Amino acid sequence: MTITLDSLEPALSVRQVLTLERVLAGEPEVVAGASHLDRPVRWVHVAEAADVGVMLSGGEMVLTTGVLLAGDEDKQAEYVRSLHRAEAAAVVLGLGRAFPAAPDVMRRAAERCGLPMVVLHRPFPFAELTEEVQSRLVRRKFAAVSLSEAVRTELTALITAGAPLQRLLDEVARHSACPVVVTNLAHRVLGTAGERPAVDDVLRDWERIARQAGGVEGDGWIRAELGGRGERWGRIVLCGYRGDTATGRLLADRAAEALVLHRMLAGGAACSWEEQSAQSLLTDLVSGVVPARHLLPRARAAGLPVNRRTFVPLVVRDGDPARLERLLRLLGLPGLVAELADGATAVLLSLPRDQDAGALAAHFAARLRTETGPDHTVVAAAEARAAWDDVPTGLREAQHVADAVADSSAVLDLPPVVRLKDVHLRGLIRLLRDDPHVQSFAERELDGLLRESDEDLLSVLRTYLATGRNKSRTAQLHHVSRPALYRRLEAIQVRLGVDLDDFEQAASVHIALLAHDAQQQ
Repeated sequence: MTITLDSLEPALSVRQVLTLERVLAGEPEVVAGASHLDRPVRWVHVAEAADVGVMLSGGEMVLTTGVLLAGDEDKQAEYVRSLHRAEAAAVVLGLGRAFPAAPDVMRRAAERCGLPMVVLHRPFPFAELTEEVQSRLVRRKFAAVSLSEAVRTELTALITAGAPLQRLLDEVARHSACPVVVTNLAHRVLGTAGERPAVDDVLRDWERIARQAGGVEGDGWIRAELGGRGERWGRIVLCGYRGDTATGRLLADRAAEALVLHRMLAGGAACSWEEQSAQSLLTDLVSGVVPARHLLPRARAAGLPVNRRTFVPLVVRDGDPARLERLLRLLGLPGLVAELADGATAVLLSLPRDQDAGALAAHFAARLRTETGPDHTVVAAAEARAAWDDVPTGLREAQHVADAVADSSAVLDLPPVVRLKDVHLRGLIRLLRDDPHVQSFAERELDGLLRESDEDLLSVLRTYLATGRNKSRTAQLHHVSRPALYRRLEAIQVRLGVDLDDFEQAASVHIALLAHDAQQQ
């Protein structure tokens, strides 16, 4: 059976101990330190000696009858101060022969120290309280250890099965019942898991929270370092964990072990986690399934500047994401890079508003084409966006432009950055390619050349029309003589029943061919 937090008893606090049935039989009364009753109780200890503090290690609920303190107010005050110095959870005084009522000296000392002091008005066997609390604490510790081992086993099984990072984080979030965040050492978020609204609340103010999570743990913020062989490269944070701190640390440690193992088996590819994070964010932006405003916390937490910025959406055809990342760093351009489908890579630049977005995009594209060659890379761009909510539309526009020129970069004289105005008719056909009327038109116009054996003639027709019916250029690109080209063009006209010297008929065939090519991609 899988152990989750729901199956664990809550950690015992002083307040909870006082509600136990056996304790209620002693008629407990809190006489000091009532605002500190939520202190966790680590153990229960019976002690009468005045120097009891030297025997404690912190977190104990100390039970006493005060028999060795009666008649000596200095000893009474020192007894309380000793417990405070030892960080005891509370002191419980059984009223009776030594103290028929709560001694004022002890009560005042406890109030000054903030130490919960409880008196029992009816005779009560301390052994029963000790047995009850200790058994509950032991059960709690056993359950925590069992949870730790269950998490370790399940995460190891996922890693062995080749599960991605996100699957591991989802499992950790399920066990911890709180948002889980993985970051690099610069606090850039590499992965998250948990209920989406809760995760977004955490990411919304991540810069401040990251500083808090990187320091002293408290209020359920529990972290574990990620690294090995003397090198740290990240951390995992349980954000707002509601269980006891010890169990939370066990969970965080098991999760950290699994993430380190996952990275080792992936060849140390911590950077791939950053790529996955960017890919998830940009894919969600392009799809439009998640509103852009809901993705803003993720973008900010991923390290993208978003306040008072100009956003430039780019899509690069046949671009290596790693190369693009390096180029951004080299040029000092803040942005995210993520590989999309069909050989396209999205690049979202975030620029200060006083910079020339068009010039910087052109410079980026020119440097990229210098490295890869003009025939290997197409950089498509949408107009710069001043509002974050407009970024998804911009990314889709850039992707549309990149798709429109995907099959034509070899024959068209493209600028370094291709925009919607540069794709003309080809861009319109791209937008309409799924329209059944357009599909029907393309099939009707090209019916004579759609057999597999006609692919060579279709290629000649494509080049001929793309070059503006330039026979010399077409023959050169296909490495054939002019007479050979004329024979092929004649065959094409016969098959299609058209006259390619007639502008209107040639335009109709060209549109049909553009639609056919768009439908094949």
